[in-house]
Amino acid sequence: MSDKIQHSKYVELKYQVLDAKTGQELTGVDFPLGYVHGVNDVLSSQVMAELEGKGAGDTIAVELDCDKLFGPRDESLVITDYIENVPEEYREVGTSIVMENEQGNRKTFLVTRIDETTLTVDGNNPLCGRQVVFKLEVLEVRDATDAEIAAGGKVEPRPELAGVKPVPL
Repeated sequence: MSDKIQHSKYVELKYQVLDAKTGQELTGVDFPLGYVHGVNDVLSSQVMAELEGKGAGDTIAVELDCDKLFGPRDESLVITDYIENVPEEYREVGTSIVMENEQGNRKTFLVTRIDETTLTVDGNNPLCGRQVVFKLEVLEVRDATDAEIAAGGKVEPRPELAGVKPVPL
């Protein structure tokens, strides 16, 4: 009998996020995402619930309202400034910029638009305002080791480098 996804099972899967209206792929991972189910909730609770009881080879599709996950779009988080006020290393669409306010709270913004004179950053999650479908393929389900449970995911051995002593964690 093959293992089924349940609490404390190690799970590897691949997924795609599709626009529910157009079917266009918004993002995806081709390499396996590994986690310990119920210990490290790497996906939304709705997706995690749908994965319960599934096994290797199973695929699921879960439609999500991203406004419920990330909150509604907030236009005050969209900021446009003159390009000369922005350091050169941030002048590329898709670049992440971590900003901090006076209270020390940090927020990640993405550069979303650049023209000849201005640059726009957006602090909203890129999926805000969208209906999406998470399409997941379960690759592996097995008992997690104690180390994986403690870490919430796969524990990789440190690489051995000739002449370099490992530093204890």
